[in-house]
Amino acid sequence: MAESSGTTLSEAMIEQLVHTFYGRVRQDELIGPIFNAKVADWDDHLAKLCAFWSSMVLRTGRYDGRPLRPHLMLPLEGRHFDRWLDLFERTAGEVLPREAALVFIDRARRIADSFEMSIGTRRGEIRPPRHQSRPMPLADG
Repeated sequence: MAESSGTTLSEAMIEQLVHTFYGRVRQDELIGPIFNAKVADWDDHLAKLCAFWSSMVLRTGRYDGRPLRPHLMLPLEGRHFDRWLDLFERTAGEVLPREAALVFIDRARRIADSFEMSIGTRRGEIRPPRHQSRPMPLADG
């Protein structure tokens, strides 16, 4: 477990966030078809995602993969990253204590910017980071 501004972050929080969020992703009209077409075993994928977030937020080292690589093969555009983040931020705000949600949202924005810029570079495009400058939800209470 890790502490963030008085809120204890835990594996249970990660599991609840990941499972709730990706349940919503799978049903989403815009990004659901992209993920559903690529993920054959959702149970295995969710376990990897939990390990990834555990490594990112709790620094457990449980994930040792290369998350960018599979995303480079997907037909992702800015609107897909925006939807992913909107769903993520809403879900984090609903299932986590406010301080914990803000930690996850900050990390998710950094990841989205990094992936979006990397995909743009691979396509010969220059894409500036867009998501860190968005107003932080939940910040005022």
